[in-house]
Amino acid sequence: MSISDSDISGAFSAYLERYPDEAAQLSEPMRLLRTGENFTSRRTFPMHVTVGALLVRNDAEILLVEHRAYGITLQPGGHLEPTDTTLIDAAVRELTEETGLDPGKVVPASPTPIYIEYGQVPARPAKDEPEHYHLDIGYSFTTAQADIGDIQESEVTGAAWYPLAVAERLVGPRIARAISAPAQIG
Repeated sequence: MSISDSDISGAFSAYLERYPDEAAQLSEPMRLLRTGENFTSRRTFPMHVTVGALLVRNDAEILLVEHRAYGITLQPGGHLEPTDTTLIDAAVRELTEETGLDPGKVVPASPTPIYIEYGQVPARPAKDEPEHYHLDIGYSFTTAQADIGDIQESEVTGAAWYPLAVAERLVGPRIARAISAPAQIG
């Protein structure tokens, strides 16, 4: 069964229970979730959902990618696919697709997202996409040892492990949350 709008709303609600101080800044996507539908499709405008994955290795490093389309360093992630059954599994899929990591070496740190960001995406006429917004739902994962494999060159130009302080300067405060998010698995 594919991800539903109800699944997205549930993850959003769980996130706001954990981080209630972000409700005001996420009020517009909240409104859109209440009034629209089919947010799993990248053809839904003005907003659709994407997922992200912050993978922490040995509490010391974060895996980041060089995003081809945006030309910046950020966490692995991307659009949902019709075959995705949960948001967290979609995040693992994006992580392993972009970095070539063995998914068997990746463990979710929490079933609740550790960040949700609502960001504007410029128009991409070549893909017939108007200016729109991504509601990026990010999850934290841990690994003791996972090696970067063959990267997805159509999406990223590189992948590397970054010390936490460097990653936080590049990507922002969601890095600290990947380390400090209380484990809720089990």
